[in-house]
Amino acid sequence: MRTGTEWSIQDLAKAAGTTSRTLRHYGQLGLLPPSRIGANGYRYYDQDSLVRLQRILLLRELGLGLPVIAEVLAGEQDTAAALRAHLELLRQEQDRIRRRIESVTTTLHKTERGEQLMAAEVFDGFDHTRYKDEVIERWGKDAYESGDRWWRSLSATDKQAYLQTHLDIAADYGRAHATGLAPDSDEVQAIVARHYDWIGIGSQRRPSYEYFTGLGEMYVADPRFAVNYDVHGDGTTEFVRDAMKAYAEANLR
Repeated sequence: MRTGTEWSIQDLAKAAGTTSRTLRHYGQLGLLPPSRIGANGYRYYDQDSLVRLQRILLLRELGLGLPVIAEVLAGEQDTAAALRAHLELLRQEQDRIRRRIESVTTTLHKTERGEQLMAAEVFDGFDHTRYKDEVIERWGKDAYESGDRWWRSLSATDKQAYLQTHLDIAADYGRAHATGLAPDSDEVQAIVARHYDWIGIGSQRRPSYEYFTGLGEMYVADPRFAVNYDVHGDGTTEFVRDAMKAYAEANLR
């Protein structure tokens, strides 16, 4: 329970929308040590811990890996200055999202009217390199570099087609979930098969069981990815994860 200006690990995890396991992991890495450990062995966190955890979560949302976050936090001397710098990054992210909304809106309107698309308009606000550290941390430098080389080799038309394929897959997941289909049903597993092929094209390799199921878990855990499927908070992301797990159990073992 919260006592005075302290929070138990359970209360802090609940307030931050994460898990006690994640907070313990951050503590083991030296990112978020408890302010004290009680006689009962429980971890407790003070207000400084809250600010530090906010920094960690904000940096994660920007796509930084945990080793990079550790370096950033270790180099910070002035918390207020760091928060001001991060506020500026968030404003830049807000601008990037605004540009993406405008880009997709323009693409939609021009497609509906049969007008010629401009590559600069279609991809304004898109930057696949923003997840570089995340990919390298999870799957290694080779995984990032092979996918990066492939992406850069594509024409604007090919890039648009690749992104549209994923939009179609995400929409099909949403419809399947809305109609009550089971994650392991034949209809849903056919969508997952397309999803698996799409990921394989982008990663330039046949995704393993661990890679594919890990990606599904990341969709749920990371709001940057969850928003691609669960825009209304209706549980579609969890549905996608379960469907991917069922596909992996049946085909990737």
